[in-house]
Amino acid sequence: MIVLPAIDIMDGKPVRLFQGRFDEKTVVAESVRDTALRFDALGADFLHVVDLDGARFGSRRSFDTIIDAIQAVKMPVEVGGGIRTMEDIERYLEGGAARVILGTAAIEHPELVKEAVSRYGEKIAVGIDCKDGLAAGSGWLSVSRITYLELAKSMEEIGVRTVIVTDISKDGTLNGPNTEMLKQLQKETSLQLVASGGIRDLSHIQELAELGIYGAITGKAIYTGTLDLSEAIAVCRRESC
Repeated sequence: MIVLPAIDIMDGKPVRLFQGRFDEKTVVAESVRDTALRFDALGADFLHVVDLDGARFGSRRSFDTIIDAIQAVKMPVEVGGGIRTMEDIERYLEGGAARVILGTAAIEHPELVKEAVSRYGEKIAVGIDCKDGLAAGSGWLSVSRITYLELAKSMEEIGVRTVIVTDISKDGTLNGPNTEMLKQLQKETSLQLVASGGIRDLSHIQELAELGIYGAITGKAIYTGTLDLSEAIAVCRRESC
Protein backbone atom coordinates (compact mmCIF):
# COMPACT_ATOMS: atom_id res chain seq x y z
CA MET A 1 0.00 0.00 0.00
CA ILE A 2 1.16 3.53 -0.68
CA VAL A 3 0.57 6.53 1.55
CA LEU A 4 -0.49 9.73 -0.20
CA PRO A 5 -0.03 12.96 1.80
CA ALA A 6 -2.74 15.48 0.93
CA ILE A 7 -2.61 19.16 0.12
CA ASP A 8 -6.04 20.80 -0.05
CA ILE A 9 -5.92 24.35 -1.39
CA MET A 10 -8.11 27.38 -0.65
CA ASP A 11 -7.11 30.94 -1.49
CA GLY A 12 -3.71 29.66 -2.58
CA LYS A 13 -2.86 28.12 0.82
CA PRO A 14 -2.82 24.54 2.12
CA VAL A 15 -5.81 24.05 4.42
CA ARG A 16 -7.75 21.34 6.21
CA LEU A 17 -11.53 21.17 6.50
CA PHE A 18 -13.72 19.36 9.00
CA GLN A 19 -16.24 17.02 7.35
CA GLY A 20 -15.95 19.02 4.16
CA ARG A 21 -17.27 22.27 5.66
CA PHE A 22 -15.80 25.29 3.94
CA ASP A 23 -16.55 27.48 6.96
CA GLU A 24 -14.40 25.24 9.16
CA LYS A 25 -11.05 25.57 7.48
CA THR A 26 -7.64 25.73 9.10
CA VAL A 27 -4.59 27.02 7.24
CA VAL A 28 -1.88 24.42 7.84
CA ALA A 29 1.02 25.95 5.89
CA GLU A 30 1.93 29.08 4.00
CA SER A 31 3.16 27.55 0.76
CA VAL A 32 1.77 24.74 -1.40
CA ARG A 33 5.11 24.35 -3.15
CA ASP A 34 7.14 24.17 0.06
CA THR A 35 4.70 21.67 1.56
CA ALA A 36 4.94 19.48 -1.53
CA LEU A 37 8.74 19.64 -1.39
CA ARG A 38 8.67 18.60 2.27
CA PHE A 39 6.55 15.54 1.51
CA ASP A 40 8.80 14.71 -1.43
CA ALA A 41 11.88 14.88 0.80
CA LEU A 42 10.24 12.47 3.24
CA GLY A 43 9.93 9.91 0.47
CA ALA A 44 6.23 9.96 -0.35
CA ASP A 45 5.33 7.69 -3.28
CA PHE A 46 2.51 9.91 -4.50
CA LEU A 47 1.02 13.31 -3.66
CA HIS A 48 -2.72 14.04 -3.53
CA VAL A 49 -3.66 17.65 -4.35
CA VAL A 50 -7.18 19.13 -4.39
CA ASP A 51 -8.24 22.57 -5.55
CA LEU A 52 -11.06 23.17 -3.06
CA ASP A 53 -12.01 26.50 -4.62
CA GLY A 54 -12.18 24.74 -7.96
CA ALA A 55 -14.36 21.97 -6.56
CA ARG A 56 -16.69 24.51 -4.98
CA PHE A 57 -17.10 26.78 -8.00
CA GLY A 58 -16.64 24.28 -10.83
CA SER A 59 -13.57 25.72 -12.52
CA ARG A 60 -9.78 25.73 -12.20
CA ARG A 61 -8.93 28.23 -9.46
CA SER A 62 -5.48 27.13 -8.26
CA PHE A 63 -4.05 25.83 -11.52
CA ASP A 64 -0.81 27.83 -11.56
CA THR A 65 -0.11 27.07 -7.90
CA ILE A 66 -0.66 23.35 -8.46
CA ILE A 67 1.46 23.17 -11.61
CA ASP A 68 4.27 25.00 -9.81
CA ALA A 69 4.21 22.34 -7.08
CA ILE A 70 4.02 19.45 -9.56
CA GLN A 71 7.07 20.69 -11.43
CA ALA A 72 9.02 21.24 -8.23
CA VAL A 73 8.84 17.63 -6.98
CA LYS A 74 10.05 14.25 -8.20
CA MET A 75 7.14 12.17 -6.91
CA PRO A 76 4.02 11.70 -9.05
CA VAL A 77 1.05 13.93 -8.25
CA GLU A 78 -2.68 13.33 -8.62
CA VAL A 79 -4.94 16.36 -8.90
CA GLY A 80 -8.65 16.91 -8.32
CA GLY A 81 -11.08 19.74 -7.78
CA GLY A 82 -13.06 21.63 -10.40
CA ILE A 83 -11.96 19.46 -13.29
CA ARG A 84 -15.09 19.36 -15.43
CA THR A 85 -13.93 19.48 -19.08
CA MET A 86 -11.53 17.69 -21.40
CA GLU A 87 -9.52 20.91 -21.59
CA ASP A 88 -9.11 20.86 -17.80
CA ILE A 89 -7.84 17.29 -17.98
CA GLU A 90 -5.45 18.02 -20.82
CA ARG A 91 -3.97 21.09 -19.16
CA TYR A 92 -3.20 19.27 -15.91
CA LEU A 93 -1.68 16.29 -17.69
CA GLU A 94 0.36 18.54 -19.95
CA GLY A 95 1.52 20.38 -16.82
CA GLY A 96 2.93 17.17 -15.39
CA ALA A 97 0.12 15.62 -13.32
CA ALA A 98 0.42 11.83 -13.19
CA ARG A 99 -3.27 11.33 -12.55
CA VAL A 100 -6.38 13.50 -12.81
CA ILE A 101 -9.35 12.93 -10.51
CA LEU A 102 -12.89 13.47 -11.75
CA GLY A 103 -15.58 13.79 -9.09
CA THR A 104 -18.63 15.88 -9.92
CA ALA A 105 -18.11 15.08 -13.61
CA ALA A 106 -18.47 11.37 -12.85
CA ILE A 107 -21.93 12.00 -11.38
CA GLU A 108 -23.21 14.59 -13.83
CA HIS A 109 -21.31 13.80 -17.04
CA PRO A 110 -20.18 10.15 -17.11
CA GLU A 111 -19.67 10.48 -20.86
CA LEU A 112 -16.74 12.81 -20.12
CA VAL A 113 -15.16 10.17 -17.91
CA LYS A 114 -15.63 7.58 -20.63
CA GLU A 115 -13.97 9.82 -23.21
CA ALA A 116 -11.13 10.68 -20.85
CA VAL A 117 -10.47 7.04 -19.96
CA SER A 118 -10.54 6.12 -23.64
CA ARG A 119 -7.91 8.77 -24.33
CA TYR A 120 -5.74 8.67 -21.21
CA GLY A 121 -6.36 5.28 -19.59
CA GLU A 122 -5.09 4.91 -16.01
CA LYS A 123 -4.17 8.58 -15.80
CA ILE A 124 -7.87 9.15 -15.08
CA ALA A 125 -9.20 8.40 -11.60
CA VAL A 126 -12.61 9.04 -10.07
CA GLY A 127 -13.31 10.52 -6.67
CA ILE A 128 -16.30 8.96 -4.94
CA ASP A 129 -17.24 11.20 -2.04
CA CYS A 130 -20.02 9.78 0.11
CA LYS A 131 -22.55 11.26 2.49
CA ASP A 132 -24.89 8.76 4.15
CA GLY A 133 -24.02 6.29 1.40
CA LEU A 134 -24.82 8.68 -1.46
CA ALA A 135 -22.33 10.24 -3.87
CA ALA A 136 -21.74 13.97 -3.40
CA GLY A 137 -20.34 16.56 -5.81
CA SER A 138 -19.61 20.27 -6.17
CA GLY A 139 -17.10 20.28 -3.34
CA TRP A 140 -19.42 18.05 -1.30
CA LEU A 141 -22.13 20.71 -1.32
CA SER A 142 -24.52 18.71 -3.52
CA VAL A 143 -25.67 15.16 -2.72
CA SER A 144 -26.95 12.97 -5.55
CA ARG A 145 -29.36 10.05 -5.46
CA ILE A 146 -26.67 7.65 -6.62
CA THR A 147 -25.15 5.32 -4.05
CA TYR A 148 -21.38 5.06 -3.82
CA LEU A 149 -21.60 1.42 -4.93
CA GLU A 150 -23.73 2.22 -7.98
CA LEU A 151 -21.31 4.95 -9.01
CA ALA A 152 -18.29 2.70 -8.48
CA LYS A 153 -19.77 -0.07 -10.60
CA SER A 154 -20.73 2.30 -13.40
CA MET A 155 -17.24 3.80 -13.44
CA GLU A 156 -15.66 0.34 -13.54
CA GLU A 157 -17.87 -0.55 -16.51
CA ILE A 158 -16.54 2.36 -18.55
CA GLY A 159 -12.95 1.46 -17.80
CA VAL A 160 -11.95 3.44 -14.70
CA ARG A 161 -9.24 1.63 -12.75
CA THR A 162 -8.62 3.82 -9.69
CA VAL A 163 -11.15 5.43 -7.34
CA ILE A 164 -10.53 7.68 -4.36
CA VAL A 165 -13.17 6.87 -1.76
CA THR A 166 -14.06 9.41 0.94
CA ASP A 167 -16.66 9.14 3.66
CA ILE A 168 -17.38 12.83 4.22
CA SER A 169 -18.51 12.22 7.81
CA LYS A 170 -15.02 10.86 8.55
CA ASP A 171 -13.02 13.59 6.83
CA GLY A 172 -10.91 15.62 9.23
CA THR A 173 -12.21 13.77 12.30
CA LEU A 174 -9.26 11.40 12.90
CA ASN A 175 -11.87 8.81 13.96
CA GLY A 176 -10.72 6.12 11.56
CA PRO A 177 -11.59 5.21 7.98
CA ASN A 178 -14.90 3.67 6.91
CA THR A 179 -13.62 0.14 6.43
CA GLU A 180 -17.08 -1.34 5.90
CA MET A 181 -17.59 0.83 2.83
CA LEU A 182 -14.19 -0.19 1.51
CA LYS A 183 -14.88 -3.88 2.12
CA GLN A 184 -18.16 -3.59 0.22
CA LEU A 185 -16.35 -2.03 -2.73
CA GLN A 186 -13.70 -4.75 -2.62
CA LYS A 187 -16.39 -7.41 -2.58
CA GLU A 188 -18.40 -6.08 -5.50
CA THR A 189 -15.76 -4.46 -7.73
CA SER A 190 -12.16 -5.03 -8.79
CA LEU A 191 -11.28 -1.35 -8.60
CA GLN A 192 -7.99 -0.07 -7.24
CA LEU A 193 -9.11 1.69 -4.06
CA VAL A 194 -7.56 4.74 -2.42
CA ALA A 195 -9.01 5.33 1.05
CA SER A 196 -9.54 8.88 2.28
CA GLY A 197 -10.97 10.33 5.46
CA GLY A 198 -10.53 9.63 9.17
CA ILE A 199 -6.96 8.34 9.32
CA ARG A 200 -5.36 9.28 12.63
CA ASP A 201 -2.27 7.15 13.20
CA LEU A 202 -0.20 4.17 12.18
CA SER A 203 -2.84 1.70 13.39
CA HIS A 204 -5.23 2.98 10.74
CA ILE A 205 -2.55 2.71 8.05
CA GLN A 206 -1.88 -0.88 9.08
CA GLU A 207 -5.61 -1.67 9.16
CA LEU A 208 -6.04 -0.48 5.58
CA ALA A 209 -2.91 -2.31 4.46
CA GLU A 210 -4.25 -5.54 5.93
CA LEU A 211 -7.39 -5.09 3.85
CA GLY A 212 -5.27 -4.98 0.72
CA ILE A 213 -6.16 -1.38 -0.10
CA TYR A 214 -4.00 0.18 -2.84
CA GLY A 215 -3.50 3.57 -1.20
CA ALA A 216 -4.33 5.71 1.83
CA ILE A 217 -4.65 9.51 1.77
CA THR A 218 -3.79 11.36 4.93
CA GLY A 219 -3.87 15.08 5.62
CA LYS A 220 -4.89 16.27 9.06
CA ALA A 221 -3.04 13.46 10.82
CA ILE A 222 0.24 14.60 9.27
CA TYR A 223 -0.34 18.28 9.94
CA THR A 224 -1.36 17.73 13.57
CA GLY A 225 1.39 15.20 14.23
CA THR A 226 -0.70 12.14 15.12
CA LEU A 227 0.87 10.33 12.16
CA ASP A 228 4.53 10.47 11.20
CA LEU A 229 4.59 10.35 7.40
CA SER A 230 8.10 8.96 7.09
CA GLU A 231 7.28 6.22 9.61
CA ALA A 232 4.08 5.29 7.76
CA ILE A 233 5.98 5.09 4.48
CA ALA A 234 8.73 3.00 6.05
CA VAL A 235 6.30 0.56 7.64
CA CYS A 236 4.47 -0.01 4.37
CA ARG A 237 7.69 -0.58 2.47
CA ARG A 238 9.14 -2.86 5.16
CA GLU A 239 6.03 -4.99 5.37
CA SER A 240 5.46 -4.84 1.60
CA CYS A 241 1.96 -3.56 2.31
